[in-house]
Amino acid sequence: MRLDKYLKVSRIIKRRTVAKEVADKGRIKVNGILAKSSTNLKSGDEVEVRFGNKLLTVRVLEMKDSTKKEDADKMYEIISETRIANHEQEA
Repeated sequence: MRLDKYLKVSRIIKRRTVAKEVADKGRIKVNGILAKSSTNLKSGDEVEVRFGNKLLTVRVLEMKDSTKKEDADKMYEIISETRIANHEQEA
């Protein structure tokens, strides 16, 4: 499944267009490698998303084409959620 679609379906990012923009700006890594919105994900991959002052790292558990709001958080497990200091953001 494409990275942008996975982020939308799992509700990590609410809209696919926003997920695509974030990925294309170089704010997402998959298994430590900078990822594009078209990167294919599989179960077990680690996805690192940088939101402004927060770094979210999750492990992909399952893939679904659509999901209910209550079940979306079962698609991934949070590995870490770190606040980034302002001087680290600019680097």
